Amino acid sequence: MRYNAGMLFELEKGDVVRLRKEHPCGGTTWLVTRLGADIGLECQTCKRRIMLTRRELMKRMKENLGKEKVE
Repeated sequence: MRYNAGMLFELEKGDVVRLRKEHPCGGTTWLVTRLGADIGLECQTCKRRIMLTRRELMKRMKENLGKEKVE
């Protein structure tokens, strides 16, 4: 079985990502809360949590903004 190098993108817990479509609440940024076969994301505006497969996240992700800033 061959692995797909394109599926292994750099993502760490605590990263903030921007998806291609806006969330219904108007939020545009998501916090990565879980890594594994599925990726857990939390909307930074309404705190709603979702789970996406790695493949689905790869399709939907626009950019990785890096680590969450602690203020």
